[in-house]
Amino acid sequence: MKYIIMMFVALFSVTVSYGQVIRGKQILQISITGVPIAEQGRLNSTYPVSEDGYIEMWKIGRIKAAGASKAALATTIASRYKAAQIYTSPVFQVISTADAETTDNHVFTVGGQVRQSGPKQWTEGLTLYGAVQAAGGESPYGAINRVNLFRNGKRYVYNLKNDKHKSVKIYAKDIIEVPQKKWNGK
Repeated sequence: MKYIIMMFVALFSVTVSYGQVIRGKQILQISITGVPIAEQGRLNSTYPVSEDGYIEMWKIGRIKAAGASKAALATTIASRYKAAQIYTSPVFQVISTADAETTDNHVFTVGGQVRQSGPKQWTEGLTLYGAVQAAGGESPYGAINRVNLFRNGKRYVYNLKNDKHKSVKIYAKDIIEVPQKKWNGK
């Protein structure tokens, strides 16, 4: 009987973990390996899932994310890049920001062109500049003159070369993205 109960619990936990699907308005962190490092900078970032369930990816456009598991979405993205003959053997990882939250929800997430993307511990009085520095600062490809801050479903853009913008307060659950520089270096 004890064995049957243990099998039921194991089966239930596997079913629950595989049953988690992506929803609209969710923020996903997507990273790629199996391509040159310079190419990783184009895709390693945070991606908001639109209300109708799509994400927008470089070169391949809109991809339906809502309703898929993170593993299935990663496979779909890789397949689309292979089919478009952009990459031959990309490996994607998809993480939802909820996966990284602590039990007290005192985290914020930094993604894009920073040295250490991912969830970070939030503290009272944290500024936008401090949050980017907590992620190791911008990478050589990071455009700190147009940093995106996602809060409560809205997007704000700040120039961290401006002292006034550096002091913008950051709150738990905020998502910050440092985009890639454009061809002109901005």
